[in-house]
Amino acid sequence: MKINEIFQEYAPEYIERFGDLIPFEHRKVIDAMINCRTESSGTLIYQCEQCGKTHIVYRSCGNRHCPNCQHHKTHQWLTKQVDRQLPGHHFMITFTVPQKLRRFIRSHQHTCCGAMFKASSETMKKLAADEKYIGGDLPGFLGVLHTWGRQLVYHPHIHYMVPGGALSKKDDSWHPSRIDFYLPVKAMSRIFKAKFRDEMSKSNLLSSIPQDVWDQDWVVNSQAIGAGAHSIKYLSRYVFKVAISNSRIIKVKDRDVFFKYKKPGSNRWRTMVLNVMEFMRRFLQHVLPSGFMKVRYYGFLSPGASVPLEKIKALIELSFGFEIT
Repeated sequence: MKINEIFQEYAPEYIERFGDLIPFEHRKVIDAMINCRTESSGTLIYQCEQCGKTHIVYRSCGNRHCPNCQHHKTHQWLTKQVDRQLPGHHFMITFTVPQKLRRFIRSHQHTCCGAMFKASSETMKKLAADEKYIGGDLPGFLGVLHTWGRQLVYHPHIHYMVPGGALSKKDDSWHPSRIDFYLPVKAMSRIFKAKFRDEMSKSNLLSSIPQDVWDQDWVVNSQAIGAGAHSIKYLSRYVFKVAISNSRIIKVKDRDVFFKYKKPGSNRWRTMVLNVMEFMRRFLQHVLPSGFMKVRYYGFLSPGASVPLEKIKALIELSFGFEIT
């Protein structure tokens, strides 16, 4: 059974049970998923030029949280990014927050997730400019917000794809990082935590956060992921991913949803069973606020960058002394 079919069958009961407690954004997603690829979403009519036969296709809802509607978007995004790809090595850098902070972030998603983007991006910009590491004042990277773990628990984190180096405006040259090292994760962790705390203070939310959140280490992970198109394809699996895909749903039986997952570091599939109401609640808690941008571009990868990508590419190739293909 597909996730949309689960909502089509059980959403009326979910709405009746929780009523006014359901946020407006959740109601929009429920309605979209119920009506996706049904007559309610409208129809497209195609006629074969050879045989004249008419084909009727129901329209997709297009909602970014609907698993039926993401494959096409992923393909379009990947095609565009491959055209913009840069040579050289890349990294995947992931910023996470402590478990005790997750519920608070879920209650203040727009402010807190925005603060995560700001704190993490400024952390990388600060360290990339340091001569000890890269010495470039214009790095470039793109980030994708995820809010889920493999069992659908709320676990906000940001994945960044980062070309291995930065442009220095001082000498107008490309400063490459090491192939196996971009920036120190311990330093990124400390700065990220401090900057996020500053953002909470500016938003008058700091007093609502337990003190021990600031006393523990925050986790930042950095992983070398190769060069060029390979790194973009690696990230594309994250960009338009939703909390759970249809392929992971095993069955629905006696009001229980059976789905498979893998523990971190393991390739063995395991099965989790949730009551259908709890399954829907967990899925919906990952609905983002309306208008919130879950994919963001920074530095020379941003749409309004002052330095053209073609120049960045040429400088990267010049730094290696030959054309990179």
